[in-house]
Amino acid sequence: MGPGDLRDVLEGLRDHAHPDLLVGLGKSDDAAVYRVSDEVAVVSTVDFFAPIVDDPYLFGAIAAANAMSDVYAMGGEVLFALNLAGFPREMPKAVIAAIFKGGADKVLEAGGVVAGGHTVVDAEPKYGLCVTGRVHPKRVLIKGGLRPGHRLFLSKPLGTGVIATAAKNDACDAAVLEGAVQSMLRLNRGAAEVVRESGARGATDVTGFGLLGHAAEMVEASGAGIALRLRDIPLLPGALELAEKGQWSGGMKRNRVYLEGTLGARGRLSLAPGISSAQAGLLFESETSGGLLFGVAREDVNLVLDGFARRGEPCWEIGEVAGEIGIAVR
Repeated sequence: MGPGDLRDVLEGLRDHAHPDLLVGLGKSDDAAVYRVSDEVAVVSTVDFFAPIVDDPYLFGAIAAANAMSDVYAMGGEVLFALNLAGFPREMPKAVIAAIFKGGADKVLEAGGVVAGGHTVVDAEPKYGLCVTGRVHPKRVLIKGGLRPGHRLFLSKPLGTGVIATAAKNDACDAAVLEGAVQSMLRLNRGAAEVVRESGARGATDVTGFGLLGHAAEMVEASGAGIALRLRDIPLLPGALELAEKGQWSGGMKRNRVYLEGTLGARGRLSLAPGISSAQAGLLFESETSGGLLFGVAREDVNLVLDGFARRGEPCWEIGEVAGEIGIAVR
């Protein structure tokens, strides 16, 4: 669902308040968090989707990485997962087994285990996970944790949406697709560890609502603004070229309509005049298994840079948190 449709269907639901439900429906965050003791809270999330690559093993692994990302976005560690799947009756068992194998191997890489699941018959294949993790109740990362002056970081490049769409249309070079696949396969486990070590409180992962959509959620939850530098926002190789050819997903269009109709209508979304249509579209475009977007205090920037360097992983500083509510891209 696009952000506007999701808002409409959830509008009538009441948040079931409970003293131990630290993050629930009323928080609009990446996962639910429930305190079980003074030292441990459970993180719970679910995500699944239709294939975005042809290889069944890679599809399973990417779907698993994407589902577990929400636990990392809350600052948690993965404990176990349950398969959630729908397959056509005629789908070969070997293909289904490969999908499950890809998911199980990725959960194992995360330090967790697949403990069961549920399948149904569906005309279109779908696969994902219901993931359970843990986090210290006082170290939960939330979208509303940004404060003016924080420096903003992103742990993965953008571009999986246009690349996956182009691949479906047989309009993507193999090397470009491979770059996107490797990015989607990379867990946000190391990024979450760095964020925890740096003492950050504000974070989310960039997935279906795109960079600007998830940034807008952080703006609303934090009551602060975000200023992004386009030149510093990383893109996957080939993403801009495919964007210039119009290889957009349906998610990009829904995201853009929603944000321009909400933030834009109130003057809270500003894109510099020199930003091209293709560049802007990539900021709205849906991502799969994207990186963590997080903010840290200025004095903790070196902790972030050193932490990613020690793990041999990239990270980009892309902007900062401002006082006035809204998003500006320059």
